[in-house]
Order: sequence, then C-alpha cells, then structure tokens
Amino acid sequence: MNYVFDAELWVWEARRADSWTFVRLPTDISEEIRELTAGPRRGFGAVRVRVRVGATTWRTSIFPDGGSGCYVLPVKRAVRRAESLDPGDVATVALELLQL
Repeated sequence: MNYVFDAELWVWEARRADSWTFVRLPTDISEEIRELTAGPRRGFGAVRVRVRVGATTWRTSIFPDGGSGCYVLPVKRAVRRAESLDPGDVATVALELLQL
C-alpha cells in the first residue's frame, strides 16, 4: 500500500535534547494501516516502510502513538538536512508499507 500526505515535523518533547523529529500520519491512513497490519507485531507495534521526502528515500519503521492513536514516522537528521527541513515545517511524505 502507498500513501502520500503532508505533515508537520515536530520534536519529541521527552527526548528534545536528542532532537528526535517525527511526522504524524493522518488519522484515516493510520486506521487503514492498523487494519491491514492487525495481529501480533514486533517492537512496539512497528511497521516497516519505505519513505520518500523530496528527493530522499529511506527505509524505517512507523510506530503507534498512544496519545494520538496515529502512527508516527521518525525523520532522521540526514533527511532533514538534505531536504532543508526543520521542526514546524510541513513536508510531503510518500510512504509505502513493506510488510502486510
């Protein structure tokens, strides 16, 4: 499954010093992914994905966020630098599920 959405980058408050930066997937996409990947999951309910932001593509995992009920996607520093993104910026994210 493939998804494209716009999302704002934000810093995880609990790890602000480490600058863990994420985007939150939209509710409807998160619900669909939850249905598609129902059943036992590894590591905190992680789902393997391939992601593209701008010209940068990488593999990572999305994780369920208990507070919002949506999945969150970590955006590593190398991607933020390559795409000139900072927390508060909005990025267009293309996401492909790698495991179903």
